[in-house]
Amino acid sequence: MMNHQELKQAVLEEKKKQGVLILAHTYQSPDVLEIADITGDSFALSKAAQHIEADRVLMCGVRFMAETVKILSPDKEVILSHPGAGCPMAEQIPPKSVEQYRREHPDHAVCAYINTTAELKALADVCVTSSSAVEIVARIPQQDILFIPDKNLGSYVKQKVPQKNIHLMNGYCHVHNGIRPEHILRCKQQHPGAKVAIHPECPAEAVALADMAGSTKEIIEYALGTEDDVIFATERGVYDELSLRYPNRNFYQLEPELMTCVNMKKTTLQGVYDALTGRGGEVIVMDESLRRAASASIENMLKYGG
Repeated sequence: MMNHQELKQAVLEEKKKQGVLILAHTYQSPDVLEIADITGDSFALSKAAQHIEADRVLMCGVRFMAETVKILSPDKEVILSHPGAGCPMAEQIPPKSVEQYRREHPDHAVCAYINTTAELKALADVCVTSSSAVEIVARIPQQDILFIPDKNLGSYVKQKVPQKNIHLMNGYCHVHNGIRPEHILRCKQQHPGAKVAIHPECPAEAVALADMAGSTKEIIEYALGTEDDVIFATERGVYDELSLRYPNRNFYQLEPELMTCVNMKKTTLQGVYDALTGRGGEVIVMDESLRRAASASIENMLKYGG
């Protein structure tokens, strides 16, 4: 049994020997982020993988992220580090519900958050990220738009783009949806003067109490761009990483236990090593017709400014 340092070195040697590109979402644990070639949010990772000459890509994240890499890089072998790492929100809306909605509302556009399965992306007109959702929804020519799956992000967009009629389904991030106003008020009381940075996947009444709302990338940029103390109202991976990188800053995590994505934390350094050596992980296989259909909604996202 290797100790942590030996395991880390073994992972670095193995990925170099095999020429594997390791992608790690920001919500991964610090030891996984440490061995990754690229870190960031889901779509940034997928885009980065497109432009790097590597035949094999290992995704340290959840299933929809590995699927998105495969959609954009069909010629690469894409491996999900932990086969059991799913995203409940991405899988929450049944494709048949969207198919029925389209039949009943043929003049409506369907806008899918990037945090969805390939099947849902294939049914959508356009994809969005949390940072591009407002801009893209404002540019969609249709007046009526079904936003899936996240009702909280959809409500945030609805508030920012009142000229559109945005329709929602009952999807949500099980981590961010748990944030309540009293959590924020209590943390602000404990840390007077600290600014609250929140993800728009949180409920509207919590977002209203924050000093800024934005994507994972925007939250990080905000925290590093201010001299104020910052409270993170998002998955704890952001806090874990920034507090290690900037030990002299006063960063605080809102409700650490509540703000922990169990699925994201399924990936471990040992799991990464096992996936590299063929004893773990899962190669993502996707029907080409599904991939092409899902790709169209992502291409439209880029067209509208994502």
